[in-house]
Amino acid sequence: MTSGSGPGYRGLPSESGGATAGRSRAPGSKPGPAQASTDKEPNVNAPVRVLIVDDDPLVRAGLTMVIGGSPDITAVGEAGDGSDVAAAVDAYVPDVVLMDIRMPTLDGLAATERLRARPDPPEVIVLTTFDADEYVLRALRAGASGFLLKHTPPAEILRAIARVAAGEPILSPTVTRRLIAHLSDTGVAARQQHATTALHQLSERQREVAIAVGRGRSNAEIAGELFMSVATVKAHISHILTKLDLNNRTQVALLAHDAGLTG
Repeated sequence: MTSGSGPGYRGLPSESGGATAGRSRAPGSKPGPAQASTDKEPNVNAPVRVLIVDDDPLVRAGLTMVIGGSPDITAVGEAGDGSDVAAAVDAYVPDVVLMDIRMPTLDGLAATERLRARPDPPEVIVLTTFDADEYVLRALRAGASGFLLKHTPPAEILRAIARVAAGEPILSPTVTRRLIAHLSDTGVAARQQHATTALHQLSERQREVAIAVGRGRSNAEIAGELFMSVATVKAHISHILTKLDLNNRTQVALLAHDAGLTG
């Protein structure tokens, strides 16, 4: 691809304010990986900043057009390979990365693992034509906040970006059904033992919140079911992530599924 600020990635000039202007995270905030994906309050005055990572220039152009139709989301840069993601994130400071899986040098799954291990990482949505179970599980366990198929309608892609930027995990309905079925069939005993041991580190209230997250409940729904404020739900989720050394609530949901507590 044509290089701008560095090999393999470039900024997109259509966004207002320059390639590094504005971000929905608080300036100077550098939480660790276990805290960076907690339910943060976005800055409503700034659009969600998106980095597009795909080796197909036509896909990148299409996604840029889709994002360009939203006043609340802006595409700030693009990269053509997973090996360029770290430099592009440093250059353009996105809130959300749309990440392809199959790329020539470093695939999107490995790039996601590396990215989510950094301090204050952006959220990652894996966007691909491949919905194979092993891809879904590896992406989510690596810290991706969602997994969408490339044929997802544009309006749903925009909603997914907004939700992930607000701290809500997303999966397409088809992928969710396949994932739950796969979790029910593979390595049950070992995963259940690990998950049960991990969840025993939590208080009773934190376990109730974790189970609700595993059932796909939103913060507002959890607050209503457990008779607590949304702020308290967010605090519990933050403590859960810290105690269990997890990146985001999607991993909390996987853990609750593994423990067999979401049926």
